[in-house]
Amino acid sequence: MTSVPLMAVSFLMNAVMVIWVLVAVLLILVVLVQKGRGGGIGAAFGGAGAGSVLGTKTGDFLTWVTIGLVAVFLGLGLVMVKFYRPAPSATLQQSSPTMAPAAPDTPAGTSTEPASAPTGEPTEGPVTSPEPAPAGGGGS
Repeated sequence: MTSVPLMAVSFLMNAVMVIWVLVAVLLILVVLVQKGRGGGIGAAFGGAGAGSVLGTKTGDFLTWVTIGLVAVFLGLGLVMVKFYRPAPSATLQQSSPTMAPAAPDTPAGTSTEPASAPTGEPTEGPVTSPEPAPAGGGGS
C-alpha cells in the first residue's frame, strides 16, 4: 500500500475531493452570514449596518446560494461514494498468498470417479450394511 492513500486514486477524484471540501467551507460561511432568529453572525459585526451594506434582498439571495451549494455538496458526495476507489496496490497483491487447489477429501478405498447412473441391474458381490454406532456414546 502506498504511504499516502490520496496518491492511490486518480487525479480527477482528488480534484473532486478538493472541490467538495471547498464547497463545504463555503456552505458553512454562507450559513453563518445569513440572518437567523438571533441576528446571525452579521449582528456581531455591526448589527444593522451589515444589512444595509449587503442590501435588502440579501436573505433571498443567500437562501438560493445555500440551496445551490447543498445540491453541489450532495452531488459531489454521491460521485465520491460511487467512484472514489483506490487503485490496486502491487504490495497488496504480492502479500496475499496464492493457495493451491485443495485435494478432495475422499475416504480410503473409494474411487474419485463420478458415479454412473443406476441401470436397474443388480450389482455384483455381497451387499454390506454399515456398522451401527457403539452404544454408550463413548463419553469422557
